[in-house]
Amino acid sequence: MRIIKYLIPFLLFAGALISYQSTGLYCWLSVLFSFFFIPILELVLPANVQNLSEDDELLAKKNVAYDLVLYVAFGLQIYCFYQFLNHVADPEISGIDRAGRIATAGLLAGIFGINLAHELGHRVKSFEQGMAKILLSTSLYMHFFIEHNRGHHTHVSTPEDPSTAKYKQTVYAFFFQTIPGTYRSAWRIMQNELQKKGRGFWSFSNEMLLYTFFQIGLLVCIYLVWGLDTCIYFVLTAFIGILLLESVNYIEHYGLMRTKKDDGRYGRVMPEHSWNSNHSMGRILLFELSRHSDHHYLASRKYQILRHHDGAPQMPTGYPGMLILALIPPLYFSIMDRQMRKFGVLE
Repeated sequence: MRIIKYLIPFLLFAGALISYQSTGLYCWLSVLFSFFFIPILELVLPANVQNLSEDDELLAKKNVAYDLVLYVAFGLQIYCFYQFLNHVADPEISGIDRAGRIATAGLLAGIFGINLAHELGHRVKSFEQGMAKILLSTSLYMHFFIEHNRGHHTHVSTPEDPSTAKYKQTVYAFFFQTIPGTYRSAWRIMQNELQKKGRGFWSFSNEMLLYTFFQIGLLVCIYLVWGLDTCIYFVLTAFIGILLLESVNYIEHYGLMRTKKDDGRYGRVMPEHSWNSNHSMGRILLFELSRHSDHHYLASRKYQILRHHDGAPQMPTGYPGMLILALIPPLYFSIMDRQMRKFGVLE
């Protein structure tokens, strides 16, 4: 029965398919569900700090149904992406309706194109990693696979990590840090790996080069099949997906820094280096991403068995609500200062 709750994100797919073939308010169903209905619901429902027992955790870890949920979500994301391309440029719809379809596809790009890819990208099976890369291409953000796994998890909560927001840094300033920063970091990681392998830039070992060609090819195919307008609309959805991802990165580690030791190294990543939320709806919508401390503590842990840590700082509401708050920096700073003092981050 615990698996059923993870079907709730599939409502976004239903809303998307309705959006792509409807007009008016129907074009915005998934967006309203994510950023209106769920934030309000999380203000009412209490956070759930309960962890699975050892026996239940072992059963959940072995239960392939949890993996099947992700595989079905992968297929639905690709199908919805195709339907978006078929319908976004319909000449008879209004500009507001088209904006709703673009915003909906951008939402799916962030939640499934990147967040689902994030979960699958930490798996060891090659076909799951392949699915992650395909999903990332729907946001034109395939370099995330390299930088997140080999960069962010190493440098998180340090000045060396472009995906860690500084104290009192606005989300808008953070975008200019993290978007180009993660791209440059992915190239540096790749160049270092090529040097260690003794491989040149123009080789099949250069994943960044392969990702670049793949994404250019995707854009060319969309242009040839659906036309320039649809290609531009797709780029807009990818940009929305990227902004959603980086907004999540912003709230996940805002103002949390590891201590630098005398030997110049940073201490181990601990639960206190990630902001968490135990609000159930946000956890389910993002496949438990908001139990972020446990993810960094052991990145190989599957989403269904991520744990709450008592020492981890907690957000006052779920991720969807926090994303809205982040758009209003004075309000966000005021609330987060209170939380930082509550959890001993600020004196």
